[in-house]
Amino acid sequence: MSIEQKRAARRYTLGLLFAAGVLAAGAPTIAAAQAKPEAQTLRIGYQKYGTLTLLKGRGTLEQRLATKNITVKWTEFPAGPQLLEGLNVGSVDFGTVGEAPPIFAQAAGANLVYVGNEPPSPASEAIVVQKDSKIRSLAELKGKKVALNKGSNVHYLLVKALEKAGIGYKEIDIVFLPPADARAAFERGSVDAWAIWDPFLAAAEKQLGARVLADGKGLVANHQFYLAARPYAEKNQEVVRIVLEEIARVDEWGARNPKEVATILSAQTGLDTEVVALAASRYAYGVKPITADVLQQQQKLADAFSNLKLIPKPIVVKDAQLPAKQLAAQ
Repeated sequence: MSIEQKRAARRYTLGLLFAAGVLAAGAPTIAAAQAKPEAQTLRIGYQKYGTLTLLKGRGTLEQRLATKNITVKWTEFPAGPQLLEGLNVGSVDFGTVGEAPPIFAQAAGANLVYVGNEPPSPASEAIVVQKDSKIRSLAELKGKKVALNKGSNVHYLLVKALEKAGIGYKEIDIVFLPPADARAAFERGSVDAWAIWDPFLAAAEKQLGARVLADGKGLVANHQFYLAARPYAEKNQEVVRIVLEEIARVDEWGARNPKEVATILSAQTGLDTEVVALAASRYAYGVKPITADVLQQQQKLADAFSNLKLIPKPIVVKDAQLPAKQLAAQ
């Protein structure tokens, strides 16, 4: 073998040794990269109401999900129908709304699933009138203008209140407005009554002296529901389960610490502490799995809205239930 051939062979051998060293040094890094969970974002829709707002303020969900390389993005919505529209078009993955919004969303073809609910909270919504209004009973709403957010929880409250008073749904003048616009109309006297939920209800009572004509007691259950986009819930069962666990923990904490709850909610919503304290006093803490009984109650809402032609077609609410085994511990 010539000198040049020997040198070439030596260079080749050294090259192999160098490459092997690089691969060996890089092996732990590659393995670590493979072991690290892929970065994800959980997009949550929330309102100025309920446990999700409290959970956002506490920050415990972010801490829990950070260990799985998941960040949380919060988006505020003025009401449930708008939130579920966001969920339907793919801008949020998870959120909380009242009783009626899921009915309207499901009837419109939204691919959502119920994953949990809070206990009934009927006093957290009401039909209010101005403090000096001459209207003293539900029966006196006949022929009057009533503002509400279409498809929200108070939509069903109004239906049941009119039914109790013996007034036909079409015998009043319903003005569909989101909360901020409805409050403005209520303040200037453009409407005679306003069907609204907390904390907007509490704000109307505390700041405007609004008088409660009737709340949900004896009329509606007023559950708060947790919903997710079906594709997200089916693909991310563990994440959904973790969110529900953190909601349960903040529920338990909130029930024991009303003053701290008011402080956090005031900071999160920008509302006075006395307003959110009143709203929080009407909360019903204790997230639960969806049951057949709760879905049957929801079916009554769906049937009522269908009979009034408020939704485009009849629906079967249980079609929007995620099988319980899919949220069971893995």
